[in-house]
Amino acid sequence: MKKIRIISVVISALLILSACSKNIENTCGGEIETTSETTVITTEETVITTEAIPEDITVRVTAAGDNLIHSSIYNQAHNRSEDGTYDFEYAYENIRTLICGDLNILNQETPICNDIFEPSTYPCFNSPIQLGDEMLSLGFNAFCHANNHILDKGMKGVEATLDYWSDKDAVVYGAYRNEDDMNNIRTRNVNGINFSFVGFTEHTNGIRIPEDSDIKVIYTSDLETIEKQIKSARLQSDVVVVSVHWGVENSHIITDAQRELAQKMADWGADIIIGTHPHVIQNMDELTSSDGRNVLVVYSLGNFISAQNVGNRMIGGVLDFNVTKSFKNDSITIDEIKFIPVITHYDYGYSNIRVYPFSEYTREMASSHGVRSNSHFDYDFILETLRNNVDEKYLVLDNIEEKTDVAA
Repeated sequence: MKKIRIISVVISALLILSACSKNIENTCGGEIETTSETTVITTEETVITTEAIPEDITVRVTAAGDNLIHSSIYNQAHNRSEDGTYDFEYAYENIRTLICGDLNILNQETPICNDIFEPSTYPCFNSPIQLGDEMLSLGFNAFCHANNHILDKGMKGVEATLDYWSDKDAVVYGAYRNEDDMNNIRTRNVNGINFSFVGFTEHTNGIRIPEDSDIKVIYTSDLETIEKQIKSARLQSDVVVVSVHWGVENSHIITDAQRELAQKMADWGADIIIGTHPHVIQNMDELTSSDGRNVLVVYSLGNFISAQNVGNRMIGGVLDFNVTKSFKNDSITIDEIKFIPVITHYDYGYSNIRVYPFSEYTREMASSHGVRSNSHFDYDFILETLRNNVDEKYLVLDNIEEKTDVAA
């Protein structure tokens, strides 16, 4: 048997020299080969291989609430179009800079039925395809359709909506063509981190899927399927994103049922839980799962945009956070968590509907909001609503001191 002799001083010198040349003579009689990932020292007597640990990877994520398209919004988009279709740019142009993540998630509240149905408003919605085009242009690349309006145009509407998205570079989840499609968990690799996406809804406004239809939507009452979906997603990805449509409309109060389901989903493998449906904001939390993971949950992001007539429904949020994968620790960290308020604004008679970051919203704008004809609304009301319903450690209130009479 040959003796193994490793002289630390010589090896250290060789490692330094290896940075200057790919192949240089080894004084021990062998050759040193270097690559960006591995250093290999070959001698007549032994081979030492040192694997480099990859650098941490970080993905920035944003998520927005209910994109609720009433007739006032799509009619104004139609009037602004130069080609007779729909131009939604005006409604969203002020918040374009907020949709700035590598992964940007939206609850698309209304179906987009590929123009086989005319656009329609409450109670049974349908939005023109130009809305989806505008959302893609804004930067959204993951869309959840698990909500109470997905069946508004029946099974043909679900199929048409999925047909619209079928050739788009986006993850679409929460409504499925059949059981196989439902069990094909949506995944997306973003900068080296694998994300998976599942979506559930509390109800579909009393509209049920016919027994002879293959269409699938997962209800929050079906805990067995939810558990299977999340556990399957866990096996396929680094990060499991759950979108869930739940809670009481127009209520800031988080129900016990929401909290209980959130903990169950965390224990089953969820990493991020994004809540929608109440049309108003609800608080955030960080849960500890049964296996010790930190799980981010926002119970409701409120409306992203709408033409509703209640003051607190004009206040929504964009969730902004980082997901970091550490190869050294084989772990996922979620941090830099921010709740960025957004305000849907319209003038008298629901005219000129558009959405703003709160950081760009003024007292004068709040005092002229068209919603004031139906509901209490002003700048202080916005601040009070935000502070009462979002933990201050997450809440971003940029430029507030300059615009208020008292310190924020």
